[in-house]
Amino acid sequence: MYTHKSDAARNESDPGVTSTVVGVQDESDRRLQLVKRSRDLMSSRFRRFLSSIRWSDLEQEMRGLSNYRLSCCVNTLLQTLSATWEVSDLLEKWEAAGVRADSHNVPLQLKRVLAAMRSDHLPQHVPHRDFLHCLDRNCVRLSVQHDADEVFLSILNFVQQQMDDRALALEIQNLYKISVETHLQCLECDSVQTRTSYLLSLHLHLKEDHNSLAGCISSFLEDQELRGIDRCFCAKCGIKTPSKQGVKLLSLPRILCVHLKRFRNSRGYTRKLDCQVTFPETFDFSEIAREGFATDFAQNECKYTLYAVVVHSGSAMCGHYTAYVRHRGNQGWYYADDSFIRQVCSIKTSISNFNAFYTRLFSSLKTLCFTLLCLEIFSITPIAFMQMYNSFWIFIPTQASWEDVQRTNGKYNR
Repeated sequence: MYTHKSDAARNESDPGVTSTVVGVQDESDRRLQLVKRSRDLMSSRFRRFLSSIRWSDLEQEMRGLSNYRLSCCVNTLLQTLSATWEVSDLLEKWEAAGVRADSHNVPLQLKRVLAAMRSDHLPQHVPHRDFLHCLDRNCVRLSVQHDADEVFLSILNFVQQQMDDRALALEIQNLYKISVETHLQCLECDSVQTRTSYLLSLHLHLKEDHNSLAGCISSFLEDQELRGIDRCFCAKCGIKTPSKQGVKLLSLPRILCVHLKRFRNSRGYTRKLDCQVTFPETFDFSEIAREGFATDFAQNECKYTLYAVVVHSGSAMCGHYTAYVRHRGNQGWYYADDSFIRQVCSIKTSISNFNAFYTRLFSSLKTLCFTLLCLEIFSITPIAFMQMYNSFWIFIPTQASWEDVQRTNGKYNR
């Protein structure tokens, strides 16, 4: 007859069983302690990484800016600068305690208004009049219509002139700095003059008919012959001679600002070109302008993605500025018309008059950090992460037509 013996009874009768059980338990405890130490180590690293991230950016809505004495031009630039997180982060590092004449200091007022646009404790419409009055004291007058590119370059110049931290001011300038090499060849004696300089925005000439961004960039980098009243002085010939001028790129910036030269002057009359310009949301500079690189060009990353567009509607004498801005947190597109903010499902990729702001795609280091963050915090599989990464963070959805955008039931904020 079979008699059932309990585990305790078997353990009492067989000491070997007890020692085996205890050994297994010890090994299990050791492994659990090892896993715990590994998790604590990873958690400390992630805490340091997460401390540099403003998670509120993922939930914030864009804030409108009221039109104050024809301020639509500055309003759109503030929306694009708010979306340029590199500028905001550098300004936050600036300790401006020793700055005098606060009301005249443009970078200080810019720092404050950008911080206000990201704050969770302010009403929907951000008080930005201090920044507008500060520009007015620096001769960017209120109640006057301005060109967005001129105001943008003026703001960057004020940053260089009025920040007491020269290293940070230079970092902000370097975000937009396009280093170029200009050569001028005399067509009489074939002598060549070479000069190195830099641009803060890429000024592209438009044709009277349809244009594309790639075509405008290629045209900008083509050699041009200078004859007639455009002849240049040749030191070797001692006179003005016909010449050929060209530009080569030495380096590309992290933030690429593209400005369309849409005005034409003829016999004292200024008119505006309203021709269409098509532009991509992502493009590789090396694919459309490889011939425009100088021999010293050594950058590997030349891919850019669109994150802001400033649009001008109207004529050369009067008009209105609006902007399309990609939200830093949720990566969605928003249409900003002063205090009116509307979310749209995509951006129209053929606009007659615009300034475009492109940023280089994420570096491999940031991609790796974000990969670790997703796998640890959100507990998703590597395959699921790659699917999300490809569909959301890199490739911008452009499936909807512009008619669909106009009919969208997006979220309206007034």
